[in-house]
Order: sequence, then structure tokens, then C-alpha cells
Amino acid sequence: MSQTTNRQWRLARRPVGMVSESDFEYREEPLPRPSDGELLVRNLYISFDPAMRGWMEDRKSYIPPVGIGDVMRASGVGQVVESKLAGFAPGDFVQGLFGWQEWTVAGSGLRAPQKLAPGTPLTWHLGVLGLTGLTAYFGLLDLGKPKAGETVLVSGAAGATGSVVAQIAKHVVGCRVVGIAGGREKCAWLTRDLGLDAAIDYKQGDVQRRVGELCPQGVHVYFDNVGGEILDAALFHIAERARIVLCGGISGYNEKEPPPGPRNLMNLVTRRGRMEGFIVIDYAARFAEAAKELAGWAKAGKIQHREDLQHGIENAPRTFLRLFRGENTGKQLLQVGEPPIRV
Repeated sequence: MSQTTNRQWRLARRPVGMVSESDFEYREEPLPRPSDGELLVRNLYISFDPAMRGWMEDRKSYIPPVGIGDVMRASGVGQVVESKLAGFAPGDFVQGLFGWQEWTVAGSGLRAPQKLAPGTPLTWHLGVLGLTGLTAYFGLLDLGKPKAGETVLVSGAAGATGSVVAQIAKHVVGCRVVGIAGGREKCAWLTRDLGLDAAIDYKQGDVQRRVGELCPQGVHVYFDNVGGEILDAALFHIAERARIVLCGGISGYNEKEPPPGPRNLMNLVTRRGRMEGFIVIDYAARFAEAAKELAGWAKAGKIQHREDLQHGIENAPRTFLRLFRGENTGKQLLQVGEPPIRV
């Protein structure tokens, strides 16, 4: 192991409004060394998720905020180079909150590593088999409870989570599925490649009108990844006993002031609908069963998953911003190492 420095990005300040590259500071630090009960891991792939924007805020949430001056938190997949933790050996592939850096010391708490079973591509564990796929699985099936023949509407449908939600609803459950995405290319991918019944380009025309045209019997399940006006448009068209699953609200993550609430909430009353939010880590005890089922669907071709792969730790902030500019299709990843590495 000849490398002696660890290239990394740290949180320099709390963002105000739209996150920017200047919110992060690039550093080169001495290579960390593991203590008893720890591993030295060479990061290979870093995951980028909209939830990371919330981790940058100094507010109480389901996970502590990233501290100013700390390495920016992110899920990653890496390879063990040195082990002082029982059950792990050099060469093992692991997953954990490894952050925006090339090397990390993983141990306990938030930095606890998970060993990856062989047989699937490494990047799958950050996408379709990782928190992305698990979020889609539990949010749709446990909260949305779709039934064959019902109409399911998905916002952010060309994103990592939304695309999995849409395909489970369509190809596993047997629903009629309409996706909302930004741009003709993304919408074409949803209908041509993923097999959705229809797609709405929110950048073109009136979303509320298009939902009404494409969902004439109403929306039975709405899986929301964006919030804002699109959530309001979906609420306007819900069917009786509709289920609205609140997964994220990326449209408002970079707003200086919280956007106004939905105007069509009373439809939940008149149509006896239900709207519920969730955090996927609440389902941790069932992750293994869900990942096994997701892997089976992926291998059977019922779920396709696209990966947007960028390269180089120096591009971490730029890669993060792709999420908020709508530049990614599918799972946003950054490759920072070449697997397998010599140990």
C-alpha cells in the first residue's frame, strides 16, 4: 500500500438556498490507521442521494447533521485493506457511511460496516439492492399497498427510487403506472424501456391537467419524491381511498423558506384518502428479505436500473449538484477507486 494521503471533502458551511460547491472544502489528509475493532477501507463507489441535503442542515432529524469541518457523509462501497475487526479480512467488500473520501476507518455506530455477499455487482448495493431500492420496496408495498389494476402515479420517476417504484407497481403488482419526470428523454425512457403506461414531462405544460387526462379513474396510489406543486396536482386527482406515500420533497430542499403547503389537502377528507411519510431505516430488520426479493426481480428482468456513473473524488461536489439540476437518470454514483484493489 504505497498511498500515504487521503483526498476528501469536508462540509465548510451550512448551505443557504441552493447548495453550491463552495459549501465544501477539499483537503488532503494523512492516510488514517485503524485501531482495535476497526477496518481501513478503500472507498470504491460513493452514493449521492437527495436526503444528503437535509443532513447538511443544523436541525433535529432522524440522523444527526454533518458537523462543520466533518467529512461529508455518504453511503459507499469499498474494499477492506487492513482489519482489526473480527469477522472481516483484507479483500472483503463492505458497505457503510464512508463519506466523500478515498479512504475511511470503519468501526461502530454510524461508521459500522456491512460485509457484502458475493454474486451481484458492487454498485447494486448502493442502488437497487441498497437504500434506494429498499426505500422503493417498503414505501410502495407497505404504505402504498397497490392492487392489480389500480392506477399508480410516481413523481421523480426517472430517478433511482422512483424508477424502481414504478417498475414494481407495473411488472410485479400489475398496476397501471404513470410516471412524472423532467425532459423528453427521461419520459421516453420510462415508457419505451421501463414499460410504463404513460409519462408526464413536468417541464412541458400543465401537470395537473395531464394527470387528469392520463388518470381518468383517479390516482389510487401516489408515490411522492418531489413535493410542491406536483404533490398538489396529484392530490387534486386522487381516487376514493387513495394512498399517498411521502418519500421526499426535492423541489423544496434548496429553498430559503419552506414552500406553501398543498392547497388540495381537503381531498383527503372528501375522498377518504391517507397520506403518510416514512424513513426507510425503520425497516432495517427486514432489509435482508427485501434485498433478496429485489435481487430476484432484477435478475428476472422485472426491474431495470440505470446508473449515472461519474469519476474521481475531485468531482464529488459537482456530482452532488447533478441531483438538483435534474442531470441524472437513475442512480447517481461516483467511482473513486478501481475494484478489486491489491491488498
